[in-house]
Amino acid sequence: MLIVESGFFWLVLLLPLATFLINTFLGYRMPKVVVGWLACGSVGLSFVIGLLTFVDLQGHAADQRAINGPYFNWFGAGPSSVDFKLLVDPLSILMVLIVTGVGFLIHVYSIGYMWDDPGFPRFFAYMNLFIVSMLLLVTADNYPLLLIGWEGVGLCSYFLISFWFRRNSAADAGVKAFVVNAIGDVGILIASFMLLGLVKSVAFEDVFKNAASAMPAGSGLVTIVTLLLVLGAVAKSAQIPLYTWLPDAMEGPTPVSALIHAATMVAAGVYLLVRSYPLLQLAPVTLDVIAAIGAITLLFSATMGLAQFDIKRVLAYSTISQLGYMFMAVGVGGFAAAMFHLTTHAFFKALLFLAAGSVIHALHDEQDMRKMGGIGSRIPRTTYTFLVGALALSGIFPFAGFWSKDTILGVTFGSNVLWWLFGLATTFITAFYTFRLFFMTFAGESRVARETSRRIHESPPTMMVPLYILAFFSIVAGFIQIPGLVNAFDAFLAPTLAQYAPQGAAAPAQESFLGFLGGAVLALVVGLAGIGLAYSFYLRNRQAPATFTRAVGGLYPLVANKYYVDEIYDAGIVQPSLVFSTILATFLDNYVIDGIVNGVATVTAEIARAFRQIQTGYVRQYALTFLVGIVIIVGYVLFTRA
Repeated sequence: MLIVESGFFWLVLLLPLATFLINTFLGYRMPKVVVGWLACGSVGLSFVIGLLTFVDLQGHAADQRAINGPYFNWFGAGPSSVDFKLLVDPLSILMVLIVTGVGFLIHVYSIGYMWDDPGFPRFFAYMNLFIVSMLLLVTADNYPLLLIGWEGVGLCSYFLISFWFRRNSAADAGVKAFVVNAIGDVGILIASFMLLGLVKSVAFEDVFKNAASAMPAGSGLVTIVTLLLVLGAVAKSAQIPLYTWLPDAMEGPTPVSALIHAATMVAAGVYLLVRSYPLLQLAPVTLDVIAAIGAITLLFSATMGLAQFDIKRVLAYSTISQLGYMFMAVGVGGFAAAMFHLTTHAFFKALLFLAAGSVIHALHDEQDMRKMGGIGSRIPRTTYTFLVGALALSGIFPFAGFWSKDTILGVTFGSNVLWWLFGLATTFITAFYTFRLFFMTFAGESRVARETSRRIHESPPTMMVPLYILAFFSIVAGFIQIPGLVNAFDAFLAPTLAQYAPQGAAAPAQESFLGFLGGAVLALVVGLAGIGLAYSFYLRNRQAPATFTRAVGGLYPLVANKYYVDEIYDAGIVQPSLVFSTILATFLDNYVIDGIVNGVATVTAEIARAFRQIQTGYVRQYALTFLVGIVIIVGYVLFTRA
């Protein structure tokens, strides 16, 4: 493993870190073109190094495809120590390629999208810092180092969501994302301490080798540890009940939505679970919880996408839903299936967000689909690329989402038919709201304001070229894994996903091609039915949505208002916390803490005031007092001796 063992792999992190520092301290003194291409170039070079490492991995035997970089000791904790090591194996290098490959395209796109923004250098500094943090997260050799990268992406998410911080909505969204994610961070931190106490190590290799002896399969200890890890994953990947930050995060610039909230950061929770698969296989209760969270989230969030009109928020709810598919796959033991969908989703969801950004750019920052329509002929290149992403998201053959989503449905069907039905129903809903978005935006009659309509224009090449590349991979990426026929993706991850599997751990049944084809055809028909209904509602019979809304009565406002979950959280958690904090501030702080401090000060002042009375300033009085004192002392001594 020449690249890793020589230390050359370090450059994957050091290059974007260097450009972060340059753009932070010198960015406003350099031309924008230099700032942009420095940021892009560093991520592109990191991708090249990752690609070379991938090729290097393939040249080694399967049992030699996990290398720990020889770096340095970080800190000690009693008999244990934690090293600052990077782990390079098929799972981590897959994530490196996604982060740097998709990240590079989004960086290039951002040059055109953010060109006129006065915070151009600051934006690219944040983006590079995010890339560094995400790369550290996915290459960390142990849980504490992973947590450093985990916290880094959380911090960068706050910076980028609230990038336009002068807007209160953006600032509030950044704070909300940071706070909700902090809940999950506590789970990982506690789990790390528990592993250190139980296994005497937090390094992945040591933990996975010794977990079964320290925490027997099915025991309460392993269940608690894994549920704490799940808490972190649920927050980062925006699953129920900690999903509410992701839709609000759309307040950030659109490239941020594509990079952080579609392709990389939100996928970190899925990565954490797959990386921890030996622990999960010891905890069947935790796997059931993960599957339930994923299945409920994918259906619940999909329904919310039906009634949204902000083009980015519709995509945000689809992201939560697609991540639910990945969680469901992990819960039924389909770790490779989850990573396969994570990979294809990175392409087509980044494509959809960037194409939506191209629409927003063309319409001069308009995001409400009710003020769009009929613009497909005006921006045809954006329209066609968006259509590719929409077909992939809807699971239509032969696009990438068809293969990866139906692989998940296949492994789920063999484990839990109820969750499979949830996934199948979500296929219909996803296709419907995705093409509702497409038809309302690009087809039909124009609802664009007259002044805006005059200025509609296609995006510049820096924005369009990344769309073409992402569209290409959204078409072809699925062909690397066709169950029962082509298993290149499974074979690539097999050395990692089999290395520490506990004895007796059940692997998901290998589906035959005919078995996969039967389920896939059914899901395809369901998806096409969703598209057909969207066509009927939004192109053929445009009165149908209003008629349907009236027919369902109070159900529509319930869905349109996102089931009032934010309001419930506000009434049940936020407001009581504010009341409790107010009580603490007014009573405990003012009367107890301040009372004690002020009381000590008052007593001290009164004592000083009493003693001050004997300070007259006359030397003769002091001398007389001194003499009287001496006489009293001498008399006392003589009297006691007598």
